[in-house]
Amino acid sequence: MENEKKYLVKVRNLYKYFDGSLVLGNLNLDIEKDKITVITGPSGCGKTTLLNIISGIEKPDSGEVILEDDSISYIFQEDRLLPNLTVYRNIEFVLKSTMPPQEAKPIIERYLGLVRLTAARDKYPDQLSGGMKRRVAMARAFAYRSDLLIMDEPFKGLDDELKREILEEFLRVYRQDRRTVILVTHDKAEAELLGDVVVDLPSVNHI
Repeated sequence: MENEKKYLVKVRNLYKYFDGSLVLGNLNLDIEKDKITVITGPSGCGKTTLLNIISGIEKPDSGEVILEDDSISYIFQEDRLLPNLTVYRNIEFVLKSTMPPQEAKPIIERYLGLVRLTAARDKYPDQLSGGMKRRVAMARAFAYRSDLLIMDEPFKGLDDELKREILEEFLRVYRQDRRTVILVTHDKAEAELLGDVVVDLPSVNHI
């Protein structure tokens, strides 16, 4: 008998308005545990809004989000690295509230190794290429021990060759450290490559 699917996130009857316009309407969605769920759809259909509601950054007008666990890492469209901190310290920053520096050190070193940035550990963000910054953001999100990783178009703006490299990097890290992922993209090829489940948001809005 096939094992029953386990869901980390359940979205129920979700509504969200901005300036009187409906952005999300009667949205119902289940996010399967330890899978990559990719959300696609045209600009303005509420993809980022949905991520922000799931993460608690925004509140819905009605409906609810049920989380089995509320430990969340978020990779935004922008890198959001702290410019006055080195690569190492940027990752350490998200861990300092949960563990002492000596306990954090092997974790930071592990993820620096996984994203191949050990040699850049003492560089500052303005000394990094765009691709390196994305890899730091990825290492920081994975280093923080969360059950849910939210990614809002994390590969946007990269040229094709660099995007392919970063996608491969992400999958390599993910396979070593599986967790539930919700990823938003406009790129259909990216969705097919990464997604265990692919959701087209407009079709979901009418369920």
